[in-house]
Amino acid sequence: MRFLLRDAEKIICAFIFLGMTLLGFANVVVRYATNLSLAATEELLTNGFLLLTVFGAALAARRGEHLAVTLVHDMMPRVLWKPVLVLSAALSVGLLGMSAWFSWQSLANLYANGMNSYALGIPAWYYQAAVPFGFALIILRYLQHVVEMLNGPARQVLPDV
Repeated sequence: MRFLLRDAEKIICAFIFLGMTLLGFANVVVRYATNLSLAATEELLTNGFLLLTVFGAALAARRGEHLAVTLVHDMMPRVLWKPVLVLSAALSVGLLGMSAWFSWQSLANLYANGMNSYALGIPAWYYQAAVPFGFALIILRYLQHVVEMLNGPARQVLPDV
């Protein structure tokens, strides 16, 4: 169980990527074998990319490999690194929290409208359902990384003030 909690986004990304690969391959085989196309694959692959991006961002946040501009950080005195890290974490969590909230609002809107997808005709909110939880997972993983930076094995990067 601990493995699932520690590496949930890796498992989710692996299953999404495997499914997308198999779906894309099946579409290519059908297209070349029959001169027809599986129209629904475009819809599924597009939404798969969305989920892969969100859960991949959670994976990057956990590892500390998220997109960062370190020019200002590298130029400032080392005594300011901890306060800047805490400020950066607070701002990032705020932005991710708003993203989770707005994606939840989008999900609620899709659910209330009863909108269906264009190719398969299934409720459109199915595709959106994991996105708010993905943003919540990014927040959790980012906070885990920040705590490790402040207290854990990466502490040698940050000086004691």
